[in-house]
Amino acid sequence: MKKGSQVSAMKWLRVSQSFPRSDPLDIPARVEAAVGKFHSQVGPGFQVALTVGSRGITNLREIVSCTVQALKAMGAEPFIVPAMGSHGGATAEAQVELLGSYGVTSENLNVPMAPSMETTPLGETEAGVEVRVSSEALKADGILVLNRIKPHTDFSGHLGSGLLKMMVVGMGKRDGASLFHRGSSRWGYIHTLTTIAGVILEKAPILGGVAIVEDGYHQTARIEGLHPYEMIAKEKELFQYSKGLMPHLPLEEIDLLIVDRIGKNISGAGMDPNIIGRSAHGYSGLLGAKNDGPPYVRRILVRDLTPESHGNAIGIGMADFTTTRLLQQMDPKITSINALTGMVPHVAKTPIHFDTDHEAVETAIDTLALGKKQAAAIVRIQDTLNLEQVLVEAASAKHLADREDIEILESITEEPFDRDGNFNGW
Repeated sequence: MKKGSQVSAMKWLRVSQSFPRSDPLDIPARVEAAVGKFHSQVGPGFQVALTVGSRGITNLREIVSCTVQALKAMGAEPFIVPAMGSHGGATAEAQVELLGSYGVTSENLNVPMAPSMETTPLGETEAGVEVRVSSEALKADGILVLNRIKPHTDFSGHLGSGLLKMMVVGMGKRDGASLFHRGSSRWGYIHTLTTIAGVILEKAPILGGVAIVEDGYHQTARIEGLHPYEMIAKEKELFQYSKGLMPHLPLEEIDLLIVDRIGKNISGAGMDPNIIGRSAHGYSGLLGAKNDGPPYVRRILVRDLTPESHGNAIGIGMADFTTTRLLQQMDPKITSINALTGMVPHVAKTPIHFDTDHEAVETAIDTLALGKKQAAAIVRIQDTLNLEQVLVEAASAKHLADREDIEILESITEEPFDRDGNFNGW
């Protein structure tokens, strides 16, 4: 450790951020109302394929359970279709295991699970992109699409991740996900998404959708049922609502962002590009380079991978530095399958890695080319999903003054690193 370095004198401020907060939601009542929109189309014995994905949606088990119960109350016979593209190494067994980690199992919900990765072609878009959908889902009398609506990690515009993406990528399994991403690389994400979704809405028995929106505290803000004919227009509206609730980092310019964990349950890209200001398709390492808008993050260190990711370390390629232990937690094959399916090989690249957090931080600061009297603006977060409380290095305290959305909860006086040179916990 260099004497007099910022690392040797590092002190954290624990900071609380304020985001738009939604009112408490009666989830069973909201789900019942959402599913009730399809009552006239469902009769006794009506088989419904319910899509469930791999994202870390708050209250997922409760929402899925309430949806199942609402369908059964109508006389329907629901079953679960794991709908997560190529996640889980593109195997049916791993996708069932992933849903099980959220408590979504046949035993818990008392419904069958149809996890086959087999897909059926439904036609092509005007651009010639083939459309494929889960064969198991197509066996049903109706498909109920369930997903959270939020800004996407790979593209921006008036649509993001939501019901359309669940139909196109999730229900498409690995085949459909790959076809979508290949088409998007040529004709653009939103155009490809809406045109493929149009074919699916026309040719598949889509009963409707259950749309979920979460606020900046990762709490369920809205649950709405959407008929197929209103799905595209209504999703645009819910997308804008979701975008307004997004959390953010406490500083617009950050020299070093330390991310304690990345993972597929955190974001489809491991860590959300909307939060860190880096694209899944690449970024500039130039210290003076700035993207279209804040945040401007010059260096990123990622420390660990969530167990729920089952070795999928996609997103690690958006970091500049990592730890040896994260690489040991990573399954290169599973990670590369996801990255290649998404046509984003960049996000699977492994950064320079270090045995300890201390060495990683010290090296990262050294690459910032700061003057002798400059202190690095350092922020540490648990992940890009949980940003209500973050740690800001004390040297940046002046940037937090007079901020109505910021409250400094405490100054942490303990040594930030343990005996092994790794960060102490929160």
